[in-house]
Amino acid sequence: MKPAELTQAISDQLPRLRKSERKVADYILANPHAAIRMRIVDLAAQADVSEPTVIRFCRAVGCNGFQDFKLALAQQLAASPSFGQIAVTDTDSVAEYTFKVFDSTVDTLLKVRDHLDLGLLDLAVKALCAAKRVEFYGFGASAAVAFDAQHKFFRLQLVTAAYSDPHLQNMSATSLEPGDVVVAISQSGRTRALLDSMELVKRRGAQVIALAPSATPVARAASIPITIDVKEDIQLYTPLSSRIAHLAVIDVLAIGVAQHKGAALADHLLQLQAGLQVLRVAEGEG
Repeated sequence: MKPAELTQAISDQLPRLRKSERKVADYILANPHAAIRMRIVDLAAQADVSEPTVIRFCRAVGCNGFQDFKLALAQQLAASPSFGQIAVTDTDSVAEYTFKVFDSTVDTLLKVRDHLDLGLLDLAVKALCAAKRVEFYGFGASAAVAFDAQHKFFRLQLVTAAYSDPHLQNMSATSLEPGDVVVAISQSGRTRALLDSMELVKRRGAQVIALAPSATPVARAASIPITIDVKEDIQLYTPLSSRIAHLAVIDVLAIGVAQHKGAALADHLLQLQAGLQVLRVAEGEG
């Protein structure tokens, strides 16, 4: 097992563990730093289980035994120091799960940042700067990212639109021209309707920038794939951070476009800001 996958394996297996094995899991999730310094007899005593139960737990989460588990846990803590604060359990207080959700998000963002391909990001920024039209496609949770992106990029003096309906996406795609750009956003990378729209975009000679997990159909079909790998499941106690990671990458692209446009854009943004002031309640009012 890769060290970075151990915490996810524990979370994945929690609902399927025996009651005694879950006691081991709960203790380790609450005390990860202490666990890596323990002998098997110590951990068994702290979790109030037998030593064979500890061994069964280690194998249930993909390790060959207790020493293999401790090594993987130690490597996980070294690579991701916030692990001990991330895994949410059903006994957490409001304060505990609040901090864990924030820590999980920060941890995800740092991992995504460190694995981004900067060369592809630069290509994406240049394509966006040169585009006559920029459109954003996404479904479900990715639709929210698409509409947020449209809001950011239309402020950068680009002709933009966002679509979350497959019929509108197809109509949009068939009206594009060479030089236009579509940003296809998918947290799964496997949405069939999105892939169909992407194919239509490419037939029109426009470019597709994809925000999707690596080695997925959406990433493979893109002209410029920006891969975002966030391992998540739909268990009740797994904070979902992939949407935040996609939003952060959209911000990176927007900053890149703003930087390329330079001083002229800065003047435009100041005018927009001034125009918004009349819509806001002044300090001291209300």
